Amino acid sequence: MTAKIIKPKDKQEWLLLREQGIGSSEVATVVGLNPWETPYQLWRRKKGLDAPKRETFAMRAGHILEDAVARFYQEESGRDVIKSSAGDWLAVDINRPYMRVSPDRTFFISGHSNKTDNKGILECKTTQMSVDADDLSKHWFCQLQYQLGVAGFVHGALAWLTSGRAFDYRNVDFVPDFFEWLAEDVTRFWVDNIEGNQEPALVSASDAVLKYARHTDGKVIECTGEMINTIELLRNIKAQKETIDDAKAALEDAVKMFFADAEALTFEGKTVATWKAPKAYAQFDAKTFKAEHPDIAAQYMKQVQGARRLLIK
Repeated sequence: MTAKIIKPKDKQEWLLLREQGIGSSEVATVVGLNPWETPYQLWRRKKGLDAPKRETFAMRAGHILEDAVARFYQEESGRDVIKSSAGDWLAVDINRPYMRVSPDRTFFISGHSNKTDNKGILECKTTQMSVDADDLSKHWFCQLQYQLGVAGFVHGALAWLTSGRAFDYRNVDFVPDFFEWLAEDVTRFWVDNIEGNQEPALVSASDAVLKYARHTDGKVIECTGEMINTIELLRNIKAQKETIDDAKAALEDAVKMFFADAEALTFEGKTVATWKAPKAYAQFDAKTFKAEHPDIAAQYMKQVQGARRLLIK
């Protein structure tokens, strides 16, 4: 095995140890295969420029439901999930200590003796999305391959619970060439970007907003021919959208006029549209409060920087 196992004394120590490298939940971001985060955004978090991700309810629920997913996997696959593997622990690459993973569970291969060589890694997922077992999510695949490579395991599996109603899994063994590609990019990111303080390239408008939250007064850039073509294409699309929006509004008006005071329209016994007012709710009247109590309102006023707004002239 090329990794050492670390068992922190508590969750706080585990979280601190995870931050000292690139974990399996981050590797897809490093290689550009995470649809929800870019390398630049990960770099900012790792360098302390942005706050760490806060645990959402979905993240907490997923952690709690790992036991259920693992039990489903054991029953469906016939493989023995190792109960003691459920805790917070890390496998750290001995030669590249910035590569560290915390697998959800490990299991023993059925029909073999319960030895280390016959163990595998189980990655447990809960999701609301439809999952094609024959076309697994790229970031899930990256996560499992990274875990297998760092921990030195050959056998792995992805198991998922969809909307609490459907379970499925796929056994996915280690792919050495793919792991080496991951490892090369992780090493480059850690050495050049984290230790070397080089900013990763911006790859999305979200990156640009993070780096350039506000414009520089008076700064003007001359367009390239390619950018002029992009702006012209955007202008044409916006014009088409305005035409479509106008047609949509006219059709909606016609439908609303047909409703009169009805709450629903039906056709051949099937409801085809509804038009109902929501329930009334209490709302703070800030305008009136400010007019009647200007001194008190002033104590709670603050300057808020608005987001940059794109206007095509």
